[in-house]
Amino acid sequence: MLNPAEFLEKYTEIGEKKAASGVKKLLLAGILAGFAIGIGSAVTAAASYSVESASIAKLISGVLFPLGLIMVLMTGAELFTGNCLMLISIRERRIRVGGMVRNLVLVYLGNFVGSVLLAWALRTFSGPHMSDGLVLKMISTAAAKCSFSFTEALGLGILCNILVCAAVMMALCAEDSVGRAVGVFGPVCCFVICGFEHCVANMYYIPAGLLALTLPGAGAVVAASGLDISALTWGNFLLGNLLPVTIGNLLGGLGFAWLLWSAHHKKPVQI
Repeated sequence: MLNPAEFLEKYTEIGEKKAASGVKKLLLAGILAGFAIGIGSAVTAAASYSVESASIAKLISGVLFPLGLIMVLMTGAELFTGNCLMLISIRERRIRVGGMVRNLVLVYLGNFVGSVLLAWALRTFSGPHMSDGLVLKMISTAAAKCSFSFTEALGLGILCNILVCAAVMMALCAEDSVGRAVGVFGPVCCFVICGFEHCVANMYYIPAGLLALTLPGAGAVVAASGLDISALTWGNFLLGNLLPVTIGNLLGGLGFAWLLWSAHHKKPVQI
């Protein structure tokens, strides 16, 4: 297993390759990552919607959601939040800021497309067969995420990506697939149980809830539950949640990378 200093050396090369990747590769790998994180999000709702205890439901979600990030790492997909670690390569003077910005923008677009396409596919093909409880769970999750203030979403985003980047680091320090999966599990499980906000996961969760509202009978289910969905709109999704969470994820990821590099990089020997 790599120690932190050895990880910095390894990731410096990884970041260099990411900065040099072509547009097509980054977009397609971004779509794949959006799909994988979306699957991790979808399975948490399907497995926990009928659980009455909120604590147990959170625990189930925490156990299952890491499968999404494990798929990202195992398939070589590109995830916006994890790629904030590219700051390490900048600090090592192996890539320029523009190379990281280019990667993050293209990957973010790919993540968005992959996540929303999955939400649309599940609504189109599985929606008519979903139970009322699952439909309500999807809508209530989306509504809750849209109810955060800008500051709350920003702060929860910062905390989230500190843990996501720690998970990526721990996974890449491992020497085999089992070690990588174990490395991912702990930090991601923690952020899910704590209720922190991940922009790519929200690219699935909130569109899935909005699309679930269009299912036949969904309005009656919501009305019967007394759920307040006034905050659940496409505009509030993009500006009220996705924007602050994305900024928070960016700050948290870059901050983690900067602290890691500052603490463990090898200083040049003075002669």
